[in-house]
Amino acid sequence: MNVIKTKLNDVLIFEPKVFGDERGFFMETYRSDFFTEQTGSLPLVQDNHSKSAQGILRGLHYQLEHTQGKLVRVVQGSVFDVAVDLRQSSTTFGQWFGIELSAQNNRQLWVPPGFAHGFYVTSETAEFVYKCSDYYHPQSEVAIKWDDPSLSIEWPLVDGKQPNLSAKDIAGTAFADAPKFK
Repeated sequence: MNVIKTKLNDVLIFEPKVFGDERGFFMETYRSDFFTEQTGSLPLVQDNHSKSAQGILRGLHYQLEHTQGKLVRVVQGSVFDVAVDLRQSSTTFGQWFGIELSAQNNRQLWVPPGFAHGFYVTSETAEFVYKCSDYYHPQSEVAIKWDDPSLSIEWPLVDGKQPNLSAKDIAGTAFADAPKFK
């Protein structure tokens, strides 16, 4: 598996080797020892799978307790995936990184604990799967506004239309007011 560093400290792109022929393909998407060696992360304990229609934006989410690292990928369709560094001690604090993840490019993104995460569906539909380093803890979940002007995230909005958001994301907190990590 190819590992690519991003502009954000500790956020990594994983590109699996795909072996294909006329019968189909095979790729290894996760191996615990390799992943731990690359990230230093704790074991991944929960798998999630969501399906969303084009124009849906989920995020920017994180948990204050049971802080989650996420290894994310797309198994159908494509999304624009974003990580925001919320670690005040980091040299990339307050910066964001975005990447297209798709069933075609097979890329995965490692979003460590201490980051907000979100994605926007650019294809007709997308199925998004991810492994987490801790369990979902809704009592400590925070949502930062997707369009916070201090972050200036360049979302590739389809036809320039506003994204479809959940009530939680509509009520999101401004980045300046959101709780941060040390």
